Amino acid sequence: MALDARQRAEFVDDRSTTTTTAGEHPVSVRGLRKSYGDRHAVQGLDLDIHRGEVFALLGPNGAGKTTTVEILEGVRQRTAGDVRVLGCDPGRDRRDWRARIGVVPQTTGAYADLTVREVVEHFAAFYPRPLPVGQVIDMVGLGKHERKQSTELSGGQARRLDVAVGIVGDPELIFLDEPTTGLDPVARREAWDLVRWFSHRGRTTVLTTHYLDEAEALAQRAAVIVAGRVVRCGPLAEFGGRDRTPSTVSFRLPAGYGPGSPPLPALPALPALPPEAEPAPVGADGVLRIATHAPTALLAVLAPWAHAAGIGELSELRVHRPTLEDVYLDLIRDHADGTDRGTDPGADGTGRSTDRGTDTSQTISRKAADR
Repeated sequence: MALDARQRAEFVDDRSTTTTTAGEHPVSVRGLRKSYGDRHAVQGLDLDIHRGEVFALLGPNGAGKTTTVEILEGVRQRTAGDVRVLGCDPGRDRRDWRARIGVVPQTTGAYADLTVREVVEHFAAFYPRPLPVGQVIDMVGLGKHERKQSTELSGGQARRLDVAVGIVGDPELIFLDEPTTGLDPVARREAWDLVRWFSHRGRTTVLTTHYLDEAEALAQRAAVIVAGRVVRCGPLAEFGGRDRTPSTVSFRLPAGYGPGSPPLPALPALPALPPEAEPAPVGADGVLRIATHAPTALLAVLAPWAHAAGIGELSELRVHRPTLEDVYLDLIRDHADGTDRGTDPGADGTGRSTDRGTDTSQTISRKAADR
């Protein structure tokens, strides 16, 4: 799916403009609910997705992500709530509206008795201004297989065909439901390039994925859905207060230095540490951990200290910063019992402040000190 300079040049044309009203979010959701009898798949979900961004929907299996996306796509009716996608109600499923969206569903499509090229040509015919079929096939890495029967493709190749079908209409808004499932690492990175290419052209992408590295590599903002509700929403760089949470610098002290051991004569006391640096008691593993907002400044102090002490290299030296996975797992655990022990601005998915408890950064900070 890698894009070369020729493909980039050929595809950059006047189609890079969109027709969504200025100032209007491509996706705006208020109070979305979907129930099946007494089972509630989506429970009062609010969400705004900004024009031109890649927005990730994260959450465990059964959280309501796919149900939400299918409602936004117009393939599933909602029970209640107001939903606007590209300025229209997707429940009405107007033909001109549908021509403006692209969908890569979670499950691989089945196209019996059609070659790869025939499948893409078939779907291109539904759109008023599709991208060139041959070049779309090349973009997804199926150029050498365009005359192969679609039923003869491998799992990864079939997934590439799904992506081709979803983007051939040159949509303003693209829904990608776990698009890289079944792809090998090289094909996965090429798919990322394709998402970035559409983003650079001002297209909006809604991405659902279980790969947190994928979300972090592609998305500007994300929402975590648990039990049909948005429990966090915001820029990934600030997710869960990661931008405010201290890093942890850790290293193993020389043998014989630790709990219950007498101080080593050759090991001088720690020097004056930078402001806000907080060393934790040395654990039974002999590892010293220091929380700090300025890890570079801390290392600049520790290096000459280690040299003066004759330690040489600081064994197992590492700097740990809270990862998206740290934040995500904390959120899932915190909301497993239906409680809310942390908040971000805009935790309801709309960008509005929702101050409902202790900042997640405090939780992560405490856990980082244990690493």
